[in-house]
Amino acid sequence: MKKILYILMLVATTMGITSCLGEGVEDTYKDWRKANEKWLAEESMKLDKNGKQYYEAITAPWDPNARVYVHWFNDRELTKGNISPLYTSTVDVRYIGRIYDGTAFDSSYLSTSPRDSVVRMSLGTTSSSSGVIEGWGIALPKMHVGDSCRILINYAQAYGTYSVGTVIKPYSVLQFDMKLEDVYKYEAKP
Repeated sequence: MKKILYILMLVATTMGITSCLGEGVEDTYKDWRKANEKWLAEESMKLDKNGKQYYEAITAPWDPNARVYVHWFNDRELTKGNISPLYTSTVDVRYIGRIYDGTAFDSSYLSTSPRDSVVRMSLGTTSSSSGVIEGWGIALPKMHVGDSCRILINYAQAYGTYSVGTVIKPYSVLQFDMKLEDVYKYEAKP
């Protein structure tokens, strides 16, 4: 009789734990993920008024599946002689970050350090308070000081399956309007 009681308690406990776990992150955010993926697919295929690709796909040198999409707002011929950051550089940038529907979640325009509306971040330190998401590490080394662009970052190169704050849900595609102001402590050596 005690064996049956223990088995029933084990079954009840297992069912209770399973029901407490509920749906997984993937199930909970299935519709959100689909909407983000659809939006990114449509944006990445967008054409400009001349019928050319609006966004340039930039692939990470370390992973052929990791890519971001960049639209340049400035004439890159005017900045091509300017310095570009390395993956290990610290950069000064101005930016506004939004999720796919245009809702802003972060902005350097709220910052005053190191100077008004500029934030300093290390490219080589990902997803920390002083570092950047992988998508920035892919895009910024392709920029020159003075370049302004919009960067679209798939969730895998952003925060993945994690929520950040109240706006960024798991599987969120991020877009940043960004200007590279400077590469901190860059020193040209002859």
